[in-house]
Amino acid sequence: MLGERVGVLVAAGGAAWEIEALRVVSSPPARSVLLKRCVDLPDLLASATTGQARVAVVASGLPGLDADSLAHLRRAGVGVVLVTDSGTPPERAALPGVFEVVPAAEVTSLTVVVPAAAAEAAADDAGPPPAGLPPAPLGADSGESEEVDAVGAEPACRGRVLAVWGPTGAPGRTTLATGLAAELAHRGQDTLLIDADAYGGAVAQHLGVLDEVSGLLSAVRLANAGRLDVAQLAAVARAVGPRLRVLTGLPRAERWVEVRDPAFDAVLDAGRRLSEYVVLDLGFNLEQEVQTYGTSAPQRNHMTLAGLEQADEVLVVGSADPVGLSRLARGLVELPEVASGSPTRVVVNRVRPSLGWSEQEMRGMVEGFLTPASTHFLPDDPGATDRALMAGRPLVEMGESSLGAAISRLVDHLDGSGTEESSRRAGLRLRRRRAGRAR
Repeated sequence: MLGERVGVLVAAGGAAWEIEALRVVSSPPARSVLLKRCVDLPDLLASATTGQARVAVVASGLPGLDADSLAHLRRAGVGVVLVTDSGTPPERAALPGVFEVVPAAEVTSLTVVVPAAAAEAAADDAGPPPAGLPPAPLGADSGESEEVDAVGAEPACRGRVLAVWGPTGAPGRTTLATGLAAELAHRGQDTLLIDADAYGGAVAQHLGVLDEVSGLLSAVRLANAGRLDVAQLAAVARAVGPRLRVLTGLPRAERWVEVRDPAFDAVLDAGRRLSEYVVLDLGFNLEQEVQTYGTSAPQRNHMTLAGLEQADEVLVVGSADPVGLSRLARGLVELPEVASGSPTRVVVNRVRPSLGWSEQEMRGMVEGFLTPASTHFLPDDPGATDRALMAGRPLVEMGESSLGAAISRLVDHLDGSGTEESSRRAGLRLRRRRAGRAR
């Protein structure tokens, strides 16, 4: 198309440095060519989808610029160079998806920065690294700097993500997710419970949280603006116990469109740095929607798919009756196509003598479709679940119950000894996911 020259889009929004930038990218010895001066963000996004540009030089103050629009540019194969001035807030310069931040006074450095950004965009277009490669240490050859905690002094801990998923039909995903999170917190583990069900989350109702403000929507808005950090996430999450925080879900199912893909990924990443455990209550749908080239429409099932891909352990819950086990079997067939390959534990819920099946028979049904790390059985205990739901409190706070005891035994199997290695794997999976979206 352009030989060895790099196609460049400039969206300066009338900034004073624009004339100098146009001169730098268009004049020898620059190895670039100006394709277009974009008047605003929609013009920039539309121009990027043509496939001609490799780099966009963008003003940090361009109206509407956020993490989602930057992700759109990366999906179109465009590397982003952000030009800042003295009045640029720090969060604008920290937006995810930016290759390089250049102060307005140093705009002449674009002669070097633009080819480098184009090379990175081309590398993204080549696709994610082969699945067989071992994970590179964070902060080493992976190109990722080692994460630091809120005060920036020491490397931040990487909490474990436990994804609770199950097929359609209300098999007990939320009951299990809230029970696990509360049990972990009761054992002294800092735990964050995220309601990530895009079809009808009910974590708030289970725990008696009456706030009308969605913690999830607050967090993704902060992430989309580049302002989400550990302290901000802790502020929007509701504390329901000394060691348990809850990020409440969507107030109405149709508001799933507000949860943009890059923003939810940032929420998960911040959750890992905030808590020792992040428990995800995921939706049932595993369908991956087909996107046409260059589009940036949000994906309703992204939270579920991202949660399964980045999880350190996946807990699949199904009901013990014939309909529930049939749906569970189909889900176990589909799950390996979207999950990360992390350990999978199957939880058969609402087990009762009236069904006439032994645990051994149900285990044989499950393991005919998938060999899980372990299989667990939760008794049907409507009395305990009703009392907990009506009180808006987790099972662990409601006294002794057969269901609470079974969840406690399940938590005994959640071994955290592999936290460091599983976190490295999760970081590599996230980098691969970002590279895949940029293709």
